Amino acid sequence: MSNIFFEVLRPGINTTFQDGGRFHMQHFGVTPGGCMDIESFLIANALVGNSSNEGVIEFAYQGPLLKLIKGKTKISITGNVLFQIKKLNEEAIKGQCYRTYNLDEGDQLDILATKQSAYGYMALEGGFDLKYFCKSVSILDRAEIGSNDGKKIKTNDKINIKRNRNEKKNFRTNFSNTNRDTIRVLKGPQFDSFAKDSQKDFFSKNYKISNLTDRMGMRLEGSIIKNIVSTNIRSEGITKGAIQVPADGQPIILLTDYPTIGGYPKIANVISADYNLLIQKTPGEKIFFKLIELREAEQLYKEHLNNISKTIKNIKEIN
Repeated sequence: MSNIFFEVLRPGINTTFQDGGRFHMQHFGVTPGGCMDIESFLIANALVGNSSNEGVIEFAYQGPLLKLIKGKTKISITGNVLFQIKKLNEEAIKGQCYRTYNLDEGDQLDILATKQSAYGYMALEGGFDLKYFCKSVSILDRAEIGSNDGKKIKTNDKINIKRNRNEKKNFRTNFSNTNRDTIRVLKGPQFDSFAKDSQKDFFSKNYKISNLTDRMGMRLEGSIIKNIVSTNIRSEGITKGAIQVPADGQPIILLTDYPTIGGYPKIANVISADYNLLIQKTPGEKIFFKLIELREAEQLYKEHLNNISKTIKNIKEIN
């Protein structure tokens, strides 16, 4: 057991440990889960010199207030996040995302809020000292699966750190958060089950993100989508980003903690390159859908991965 640790003074909203996900378990009904925003997750780990799949803290809207009780560490925050660092007998430091900071015993990290976005990430050098379940630390809190007994972080929790920091230098990279309202999609397997006028409306009118949105799914409000075959189908395997249409005609986008099977027809599926953009949208925002072909989606995903690699390669030491 590590003797280097944080104490949680405020847990924040929906604060959990996450990594790249828990795969090869879907036939048991266990979703892969993992980080909502893989891009922010990968960059956070790269900044502090971790392997790409090291566990991080993910938070939504408001992050935790943490006090480093023992030891010293190096942290990075990614996303579009307001945070500050409080050092003993010093004025609070206003934090900048996509760079690292050294924390020493007694320091406090206060992750205040995300800005015009939903999720943010905190990584630290060497990683958190967490228990793995099926090769992942990711928390699926509905099923109480994962590290921290499968539960969200709460006040007075002790967060153990694997080791003290080795690197005194700090690092940063350049990154600009994208915010556009068009989400590109592929046709879903039941696309032809919907009326032609509804198909047209789906791609020409906006949909508002409702308050009924979490890690499992995002309910939308807008034009009713009419099913001309059946509002229910035999349950089948589904994927992250699938857009289901239940009997009320209002779309539901399945997100990272999606169920492994479902019985609602699917009109479309969000492409992988636009998924991170989608999940950073907040309730009340409006989005449009644009239909593209598979070949274009594959090319966009390659470009997306290349952009992440460039951001990581551009990490530089701060003078």
